[in-house]
Amino acid sequence: MTDQDYKQRGEWLPGQDDLEAWLAGHAERTAQRDPGTPWHPSVRRFHDLVTSDPVLRMYATRMIEQVPSFKPYRNRHLTSFEQMLSLIDAVLTTAPEFSEGSMITTPMAGILDWTMGTPAGFAFYRDPRVNAGLKDILDAWCSFLDSEKSLYVLNDSPTGWKSEEARRAVGMDDFVHDPADPHWGFTSWNDFFTRHFREEARPVDGPDDDRIIVSACESTPYKLSTDVQRRDEFWVKSQPYSLEDLLANDPAVDQFVGGTVYQAFLSALNYHRWHSPVSGTVVRAFVESGTYFSEADSEGSDAVEPTVSQGYLAHVASRAVILIESDNPAIGLVAVVPVGMIEVSTCTIGEDIVPGHHVDKGDELGYFQFGGSTECVIFRPGVIESFALAAVPQHGAGPVKVRSHLATAVRTAD
Repeated sequence: MTDQDYKQRGEWLPGQDDLEAWLAGHAERTAQRDPGTPWHPSVRRFHDLVTSDPVLRMYATRMIEQVPSFKPYRNRHLTSFEQMLSLIDAVLTTAPEFSEGSMITTPMAGILDWTMGTPAGFAFYRDPRVNAGLKDILDAWCSFLDSEKSLYVLNDSPTGWKSEEARRAVGMDDFVHDPADPHWGFTSWNDFFTRHFREEARPVDGPDDDRIIVSACESTPYKLSTDVQRRDEFWVKSQPYSLEDLLANDPAVDQFVGGTVYQAFLSALNYHRWHSPVSGTVVRAFVESGTYFSEADSEGSDAVEPTVSQGYLAHVASRAVILIESDNPAIGLVAVVPVGMIEVSTCTIGEDIVPGHHVDKGDELGYFQFGGSTECVIFRPGVIESFALAAVPQHGAGPVKVRSHLATAVRTAD
């Protein structure tokens, strides 16, 4: 599968021509702003951080210079670090709009797209200081997306999320909302983004069968790996899973060595809450901080598309780690790892998901706020008898419905 396939299937960014058209328009609009318009304080702090450090300043300058000048890169939209920050600053008071064919749901990733795949960009976006500064900027945008001001995109215009085309694309009839309210009862863009399914829209598969494991997210299968190792070179081209890094060196890592990792990615239009794949008791639940725009340099030019780097990102991006001891002893400990990719991608664990709390299969565990996302579910060796056909990665596959049949566990020995 090509990077273009992932870009279109994930619906985070459109095809290259449409992205270039948006970038050209965004750059033109930004250039027309009053020159005296101050940057948001978070953007100013990031500028000062980078320009006051010679190494960071070198990386920031060179990653823009290193974007190739040949097709398809010839329409270079970034001319300087300062211009890049102006484009980012202009995003902080906007919310994603709907489009049938050229939707830009992750505008910051669109702005940074090509710089992320350059040698200097690989180094720049891995620096802890850069990621702290980017988090400061993304938190500022998240505050806007959490506010009433972001509701302006919930309208019935062609670019509004209440348009007939958007309603169909989202499948709004399956979600809890108030049709009589001007904003469907949502208080912000993020409130809309983390909308709830109607209970009857996604029933739990096999509620009384503890061998049936259900999908933790509404997501499209990306990769199934068996015999995973405690430590592996996740940065190489094949992007194998390295449990020690994926699970942030949790004490339970050794239980999963030789086991199975199922990974799937979420589209911009998907449901963005996570649910328990099994009934059991929460052992641990925590959020591991990480990178935002780092990509796998092993992918070469393909690395400009974040979804191609998903195996790598599961080890380095901000992510939640939730360990659940299944009621079914044949399953035992299961790890659910929702991973935030690019943009805000905040991983929020439910308030009651704490050690000792019992969850039923299909119960909610937490949610992503706005941003690209992927998820991993990790099983101990010898646990899975078979995966559902829909869960097997294949060309043209659609999303596996949340709380639907994902896998079947082996039978418990009598």
